[in-house]
Amino acid sequence: MIYAKQVVSGMPESVLEADFKCLDRSGQESMVLVPGWATDYRIFNTLDLKANYLLPLNFHPATFEKNLIKTIKKNNLKKISLFGFSLGGFLAAQFAFKYTGLIDNLVLVSMRKRYDRTELAEIKNLLRRNKKAYLYKFYNQCFYNKNQMHWFKDNLLKVYCQEFDLNYLLETLDYLGKCELKPQTLKGIKKVTLIHGECDRVAPLKEARDIKGSFKHIKFICISQAGHIPFLEEDLGKYI
Repeated sequence: MIYAKQVVSGMPESVLEADFKCLDRSGQESMVLVPGWATDYRIFNTLDLKANYLLPLNFHPATFEKNLIKTIKKNNLKKISLFGFSLGGFLAAQFAFKYTGLIDNLVLVSMRKRYDRTELAEIKNLLRRNKKAYLYKFYNQCFYNKNQMHWFKDNLLKVYCQEFDLNYLLETLDYLGKCELKPQTLKGIKKVTLIHGECDRVAPLKEARDIKGSFKHIKFICISQAGHIPFLEEDLGKYI
C-alpha cells in the first residue's frame, strides 16, 4: 500500500494524526478531501478552498469510515464537509448518507453513477502486465489541457508510478466495481455540489448530466476545457 509522505506545501500543520492530517487554514468549516483511484492526498496540494482540511493518510476504502469517525471524535468536530474526487466521491457520498447529521456540505467531483465491471477487469489485466505503463496512460487521460499536466508531471507522476503497490491498485478497483450512486444516497443531504470537467475522458460528461437528472436538488457545475482532475485545471474555490 502507498503511504503519504509529503506535507502539503505552504499550509500550516496543526495536528498530525496517524490516519488523517488536519490542517488549520483559518477556515470556518472543516473539509475532508477524499482522493480518487491511483491518487492520494497530495493530489490536492494546489487546491485552495476556504476551509480547514482533513487529509487521509494511508488511504484505503476499507478503513476510511472508521478512521474518519475516530478523527472527528478526537478533534471534537460537530460538523464536516466532504470533497470527494472520483472514487473518493463514492466514499464521501456513502459516509454522508450514513452520517447525514454530521454533514454541512458534500462536493462530488468527476463522478459516474457506476463503473462497468468488464472495463475494470480489463484495466486490472493491463496493470498486471505493466503497472507503470498503464498508470502513465491513465494519468495522461486525466488531463484535457496538456499544459496543465506539467505540475502533475513535475510533482507526482513518477512518485505515484513508483509508490503505488499493484495489490493496492487492484483492491481499490475491486471496491470501485461495487460502487453505485443511487438516488436515495443523497436524498437527505441539504447541500450537494456536483463538479465535472467538460472534457473528462475517464468519467464522460454525459454521465454527470445523468446524475444531475436523478438528483434534482443538487447544484451542477461544468468546468469548460477541463478533464478528470478539474481542480488542477481550474480554481474551484469560486464555485464552492
